[in-house]
Amino acid sequence: MRVAVFSDVHGNLAALEAVLGAIDAETPDTVWCLGDLVGYGPKPNECTALVSERVSVCLCGNHDLGVLGTIDLSEFSGDAGAAARWTQTVLEASARSYLESLEPQGEAEGIALYHGSARDPVWEYVLSGDAAVATLRLTQAQIALVGHSHVALEVRWQDVLVEGGLAAGGTELELDGARWLMNPGSVGQPRDGDPRAAFLLLDLGTQQAVFHRIEYDIERTQAELREVGLPEALAVRLGLGQ
Repeated sequence: MRVAVFSDVHGNLAALEAVLGAIDAETPDTVWCLGDLVGYGPKPNECTALVSERVSVCLCGNHDLGVLGTIDLSEFSGDAGAAARWTQTVLEASARSYLESLEPQGEAEGIALYHGSARDPVWEYVLSGDAAVATLRLTQAQIALVGHSHVALEVRWQDVLVEGGLAAGGTELELDGARWLMNPGSVGQPRDGDPRAAFLLLDLGTQQAVFHRIEYDIERTQAELREVGLPEALAVRLGLGQ
């Protein structure tokens, strides 16, 4: 079983199309998404429709829940709040219905899936070894996958040894003999200094994982953000990977 995993699309259609094209070239058996289809970006309806067509397992994220009204938008400050409020005004019924069908955590093929973490599937950022181990302690799965932080990450836990960190594009892992927490990084708004869109390919038969980064037309998304009047900072940060 070969699984392609991505997360945090955030309404960035150009990035999503590029990632799905790269995933198609890898011919995985299935595709999973770890949430946050909307928020920040200019194409929430198009991204939600495309994910619903192409993904077999999908979670919802905090921005999805905020746009739906499940989370009070007072929890979102600055540009995040402005983008969420704008998204609420343009979200179509079909997109809303799909987002409402999703949960922030799940399991597939024996892998634990969380948008945030096992301790808090909606809000917690897993950005340290301690936080990764805390999530692994709360599941019996060999592998846990998380999103939310927009940072590609790999943490290996074996006996008392915890090691890992940022997972640059091209990072390859042998998964046998340990437990792992991985974050595929963000499709639509990377924050690890690399502006390229991200996804993760897992081969559950050979117990291998490969982190991928994909070029996309950032200027197209920046123009789309400006066209609908979303904050300029959201356009600028795309080019910086922040």
